[in-house]
Amino acid sequence: MTGPERADVRPPDADALAFLTRPGLARLWTAVRTRLERNGLRPAGAIRLDQLDAREREALSLLLARPVTGLTVTMRLTDLDTRLRASAVGRGLVAMLEELGPPLTDRRAVRDAAAAERAHVWSTARSELEATLLSAQPWAAQWLEEIRRGGTLARQDSHTAITVITQAIQTLGALFPGTNQPPTPATWGRGELATRTTGSAHGLDDGTLLSRLVLRGIALARGVESPADAPARRALWRMASVTPDEVSSTVLTYGLRPTGGTWRERALRERADHHMETHLTLRELRALRLEVPPRTRVHVCENPRVVEAAADTGGGTEPLICTSGSATTVVLTLLDALAAAGCTFAYHGDFDWPGIALANRIRHRYAAEPWRMRAADYEYLATRAQLHGTPQIPLTGTPTDAEWDPELTPTMAALGIALHEEAALDLLLEDLGTSVGTHPSGDSP
Repeated sequence: MTGPERADVRPPDADALAFLTRPGLARLWTAVRTRLERNGLRPAGAIRLDQLDAREREALSLLLARPVTGLTVTMRLTDLDTRLRASAVGRGLVAMLEELGPPLTDRRAVRDAAAAERAHVWSTARSELEATLLSAQPWAAQWLEEIRRGGTLARQDSHTAITVITQAIQTLGALFPGTNQPPTPATWGRGELATRTTGSAHGLDDGTLLSRLVLRGIALARGVESPADAPARRALWRMASVTPDEVSSTVLTYGLRPTGGTWRERALRERADHHMETHLTLRELRALRLEVPPRTRVHVCENPRVVEAAADTGGGTEPLICTSGSATTVVLTLLDALAAAGCTFAYHGDFDWPGIALANRIRHRYAAEPWRMRAADYEYLATRAQLHGTPQIPLTGTPTDAEWDPELTPTMAALGIALHEEAALDLLLEDLGTSVGTHPSGDSP
């Protein structure tokens, strides 16, 4: 701006305002606005307009008080600013464009402020590293530089960025204290550690930005790769002597008979003999010796009702594991252990698109065979439901290819009916009582 605008200058009269907003000047004001915002709202430099039409030439001639006859015109912003001040408009470019709206943005000032905020974030982080003595750790500088280059914190507002990086440094400082710092517990509970450094027991929960930054620091400190999934994250926490919550999430089992000789394995066999279901935590799974006879066949279902019904009928000699919807870490931990023990798997779930997606994941991870999950099974169950007058659930969402049976997805899409696992409950119980039963189509699952 060439000088302060007078606060008592009256707004342009109606004729001046009508002239400024005429269509022939629209391109001019757009170009001027862009240049001013780049220039820190100073009327400096020049703009050029090409391919002028007759309407634009007329409007520019009146504005500049000189004939504009060609297809191109170049204007210095200082000259245009002076011209507007001396005219009936009575004010410079910045004030005039602000009045016409929308408000101008000093993009240079915005960039400078953002750069200053980023510098403040990293200055604060380096100071915190020194304060916690974490800077003495050989990996700490690499960790901080990786975070800076990654841009994760740059996408946060400065207050959030400073809070998160400070808490991450304090958390790592508690896990890797300097020699002159007070002693810390030999083993932390993750909730206890989170409360200490964030004030919330959930501050280091999976999925938070803070937990990702801390885990990257632990990985660098221990010389391992960053974790790619939930089991790997838990393992990495344990490498830093942090115990995740391993008791609140459970996996539902039935008929699990490990051959180990400790009281844990004996308790599972006894519950199986009494036809009782069992919920196992991650903590229990780590202590179990999951040895089973080679090639033991494990049935996997999606819904707890299947386990409940199997226990009620007292049938079945083979293990049954329930994913309880999308398989969580504790479910996958048990299935991984059974796979390592040489078990084979058969899977059944809901006939809807999320159910098909889950079946694909279980099939990929464990080479599981479909258990009454082929197109013929779906058609049989859909027909039976219609004959019994069972209310139909529309099949909604985006179709998912059933990778084990190319006919299943088009069959489901054609009939448009979702079938929950309970629709096949009697057939599943029959299979569990006598090993895998006969497929409606005559095929083995």
